[in-house]
Amino acid sequence: MESIQEQERTPDPCLPYDVFAKTCPSRGTLEHVTGRWGGLTLSALYDGSLRFNELRRRVDGVSEKMLSQTLQALERDGLVHREAQPTNPPRVDYELTELGRGVAERLLGLIQFLEGRMDDVLDARRSYDETRGGL
Repeated sequence: MESIQEQERTPDPCLPYDVFAKTCPSRGTLEHVTGRWGGLTLSALYDGSLRFNELRRRVDGVSEKMLSQTLQALERDGLVHREAQPTNPPRVDYELTELGRGVAERLLGLIQFLEGRMDDVLDARRSYDETRGGL
């Protein structure tokens, strides 16, 4: 009998996409969503729209260039909507699309789980470092 993990990894013949196939376009979107800046950007936008600099401050450590590239990739994938206001100076707001909101909800669940289990992670790291000499 197959385990649940094996069942989940088996491609569904009714679905045209398989992220485990190297040529599947879903793999690129997965990279955009699960990369450090993509996941943090989507999660930061969950509570509402933000301007570029507000978003940059919220996602501490991201460079202007990386945030710009990340937002372009997420917008291209249909996860983020960019709204440019015709003002002087121009005002640009970013917000999640319905699809992006669904992705962000799942990411936030993972983030909350990890934050809640960081003591376990840190204990595991200490144990690993003690037995293997650290990184």
